[in-house]
Amino acid sequence: MDRRSVIKNAGLAGVLAAGTAPALVHAQANLRWRLTSAFPKALDTIFGAADTFAKKVKELSGGKFEITVHAAGELVPTAGLVDAVQNGTVEMGHTAPYYYFGKDECFALGCAIPFGLNSRQMTAWMYDGNGLKLMREFYDGYNIVNFPMGNTGAQMGGWFRKPIKSVEDYKGLKFRVGGFAGKVIQRLGGVPQNIPGGEIYQALEKGTIDAAEWVGPYDDKKLGFYKVAKFYHYPGWWEGGPQLDLFINKNAYASLSAENKAIVEAAAAYAHTEMQAKYDARNPGALKELVAAGAKLTPFPTPVLQAAFKESMALYEEINASNPRWKKIYADYSNFRKESNLWFRFTEARFDSFMQSAKL
Repeated sequence: MDRRSVIKNAGLAGVLAAGTAPALVHAQANLRWRLTSAFPKALDTIFGAADTFAKKVKELSGGKFEITVHAAGELVPTAGLVDAVQNGTVEMGHTAPYYYFGKDECFALGCAIPFGLNSRQMTAWMYDGNGLKLMREFYDGYNIVNFPMGNTGAQMGGWFRKPIKSVEDYKGLKFRVGGFAGKVIQRLGGVPQNIPGGEIYQALEKGTIDAAEWVGPYDDKKLGFYKVAKFYHYPGWWEGGPQLDLFINKNAYASLSAENKAIVEAAAAYAHTEMQAKYDARNPGALKELVAAGAKLTPFPTPVLQAAFKESMALYEEINASNPRWKKIYADYSNFRKESNLWFRFTEARFDSFMQSAKL
C-alpha cells in the first residue's frame, strides 16, 4: 500500500470516528411512512389523491421514500385523524379540515365555509395570498405542517326526499351535512348530522336522516343516494371550493432531508391539481346518468340562498368576538374573497354565463 492510500484510509478512519459517516448513511436510508385517509377506498377520486401523492413521492425519490395509504378506519377513524397525526401515531393524514371544527372553528377556514372562496380563489389565497402562512401558524399549535392536497370544486347541495321550496322547509330537517355548514343549517332550523361518507346511504335509506350531501355527481352516484332520495339540489352554498389537506406530524417533517421535503411539496401540489381535474372531467357524465336514473335537478330558491347568506355572515361576526385565532385568519380571508369576486365578476362570470348559454 502506498503512502497516499494510507493517508486516505487514515482520513476515512477519522471521519468514522467523528461520527460523520453514520449521519451520511442515515440521510440516504430508505423511508417508509404511513398515511391515514379520512375517506373509504370506494371513493377513488377523493381517496385517490392520497394514492397519487404516495406514488409520486416514490417516483421522485427513486423508490427510497415509500408511503403506505390506509383508508378511514384501517388505522384510525376519520374523527381521530388529527389526533393521530398530532401525536405521531401516523406520520401523515389526508382529510377535509372542516371535519374538526369542533376543536376550533379555524379548521373550517382551511377547507370551506358557507359562501366562502371558490376553488381557484382558495388556491390563490393559499399559494399567493396569506392563506398557507396563516393556516400553518394555526396548525403549529397541533404539531402539524399542512399542504393543500386536492379540491372538489363547487359541490352539489345534496339529496332530499322532499324539495326545499322555502326556508321553512329546513325546520326540523335531519340533514347530513359536512363540517362547519351544520352551524348555518341549525340557524335555519335544521338538525345537522355529521356522518362519515361510508355510512350516509344506510342512514338515508332507513330514514334516520331526511337528506344528505356529499360532493357531486361522480361520488354521489357511487354512493347510490339517488335510489332513496330523488331531489338533487344545487349549489352547495357551503362548499364553493372545499380544499383537502395533507397533514404531516411536525417532528416527522422536520426529520426529512431538504430533498425529501421538496419531494413532499411537489407531490402534494401534483395531487392537488389532479383531484379537481378528475372531478371536472367525470362529473358531467355522472350527472347525465343520475338524471337518466330519475334524479330531479332542483336549484335552491334565491330567498333560501339569501337567508343562508345572512345567517352565515352573522355567525362569522359572532365567532370573531369569541375566537381571536379565527378573527385574525378570517379578516384576511374575507378581504381576499371580496377582492377576488370583484375581479371574477368582470371576467370568469361573464365568460362562463355566455358559454353556458351558447349552443355548443
